[in-house]
Amino acid sequence: MARRVGSVVCPGCGRLVGAGESRCPFCGRPAPAMFGLTALMRRLGLRMGLWPLVAGGCGLLYIAALAVDPRGIAGGQGGLLGILAPTTNSLLALGASGPVPVLNMGRWWTVLSAGWLHANLLHIVMNLLWVRQLAPAVEHLYGTGRSLLIYTLSGVAGFLASSLSPFAPDLLRMVLGHGSLTVGASAALFGLLGALIHYSRRGGSSALGQQVWTWALALFVFGLIFPGVDNWAHLGGFAGGWLLSFWLDPLKPERVDHLIGGVLCLVASLGAVVWSIVTALR
Repeated sequence: MARRVGSVVCPGCGRLVGAGESRCPFCGRPAPAMFGLTALMRRLGLRMGLWPLVAGGCGLLYIAALAVDPRGIAGGQGGLLGILAPTTNSLLALGASGPVPVLNMGRWWTVLSAGWLHANLLHIVMNLLWVRQLAPAVEHLYGTGRSLLIYTLSGVAGFLASSLSPFAPDLLRMVLGHGSLTVGASAALFGLLGALIHYSRRGGSSALGQQVWTWALALFVFGLIFPGVDNWAHLGGFAGGWLLSFWLDPLKPERVDHLIGGVLCLVASLGAVVWSIVTALR
């Protein structure tokens, strides 16, 4: 197979690199040429990155949830959690997940849409701060396509765990809690943590592993202490991200099918939101 010649602009650092490079020599981004797709995306104005995609998607749907039912703008819960809190009806209409939507209402596709929705202003701000912290590191190590796969599919794993939690033993449900409705990016965030931990073991970076384990344990303990936190989604997301990282080996070059898979995940998530709205209107 002929080796590609010429230069491309690395989407990670903006420097010129060889089109045949498997990894950018300046910033380390895997497959900077991305088989020519990076140049195509730049021409179309679709330069992708996990952090801006998540921030933009979650922000737009948060505004949409408030617009669907304006009563959520004033807030009905009181206190800090009541500030700009979308109503239950608006969250259901846009694709909230959990035991009630999935098991009682048959809205199984919401495991794809719920991770883009948030319950109040504090909820979305905290989650997006963590996305901003973790997403660039995961994208640097795994590449954009694999990062999208990990983020989306670990979120699905988290919401599946949450939706199926009524079948868990009573002792586990007593410790981890239980609910009827769940939304938020934290399931996927735990997936990013799981992927980073796997990389730390695979790549021999013990310092990174210790730091990520500290974050993961602190966030999980926070969920056990404070009410209203979906610990099932956190555990499911962490397990999903960790298992996916075995398949999406970070020490191997990113392939074009990874990017295609990541884009398909985004399309499926958008489709889940649209279908939630369609079925709600019915």
